[in-house]
Amino acid sequence: MKFYTSDDVKKLIQRFRENEETALKFFEVEASVLSTLNFHDFFEKLLSQIMEKFSVGFVWVTLVQTSKAVKLIQTYASTAIPEKHLKIVDRRKFALAVQDMSKPTLRNEGVNLYEIIMPKGLGKGFNSLAIVPISLDGETVGSLNFADVSPGRFSPEADTILLEQLGLVVSICLSNVAAHEELKALAFKDSLTGLLNRRAMERALKREISRSKRYKNPLSVAFIDLDDFKQVNDSFGHDCGDELLVHVAETLRKMSRQSDIISRFAGDEFVVILPETPQAEAHSLIRRIRGHLAEHPVQLGGSPVTVRFSYGISVPDYKAGEDVSDVLKKADELLYRDKQARKAGR
Repeated sequence: MKFYTSDDVKKLIQRFRENEETALKFFEVEASVLSTLNFHDFFEKLLSQIMEKFSVGFVWVTLVQTSKAVKLIQTYASTAIPEKHLKIVDRRKFALAVQDMSKPTLRNEGVNLYEIIMPKGLGKGFNSLAIVPISLDGETVGSLNFADVSPGRFSPEADTILLEQLGLVVSICLSNVAAHEELKALAFKDSLTGLLNRRAMERALKREISRSKRYKNPLSVAFIDLDDFKQVNDSFGHDCGDELLVHVAETLRKMSRQSDIISRFAGDEFVVILPETPQAEAHSLIRRIRGHLAEHPVQLGGSPVTVRFSYGISVPDYKAGEDVSDVLKKADELLYRDKQARKAGR
């Protein structure tokens, strides 16, 4: 029979109290998970709460560029997320940095070697690091990361159970947020083509104009209008007209970059927002798309129909204080000129 000394009892009581405190912290964090329904709260409030409750120097999330979460963030929430809380990296670079995605990685030496997964400038201020894989829909999409000034905080010999629990909680939260954002996104999508609708496009364009002005990056906006679309509806019926619109939407989506924002403006009109793209490059892209559609007719009612369109491309004039409506109006006017020139050239 084992006898416990008073010191043993004190240690047990201390450990019990620490476990109680940890359980309470987890309860509070989990309660926050249930109320976190958008990416802004996920990156600002939840991560700040974790940092505060567990007394960590800094907490942030790294996400893989091609992940579902990043696509949702880029489309609907990019300006709402503080840069210090999110780092987006290429999947290959992430895999090279985080070689074991099955469990947390702890480091207190060579922390600067992990700068690829850190927000800008973070690596120089901390002496230990914890990288905890997080998942979405059963796939590892990035990591929950902790950094601290103390070298002993995340020593490789430390127990990782607490970090694994936090990683699981954050993964659950990320899944909830992604599902809620997807549901919310349905209100911003065109039901026929799956592209953004006009309302969502205008919000995205406002965001991109602000970003372009702030960072002095080029921005081009293409306004596209199908030629003779009414004749397609009159000759083949509206169902075939819908097929043609879906065909155009899929072509725009396939031939554009991941960073481009494609929308159905109205009827047979489409708008493509091209971030970090000079006007000349935008013309080259739209002409390639026009050429591809001309060379690949769509089958409607058993007959091949060649899709043709007119377009205009505008860039914001920041000195003139142009806003969303000004940029779209310029592109629409240039589209009209193109359509008239194409008609005259027939």
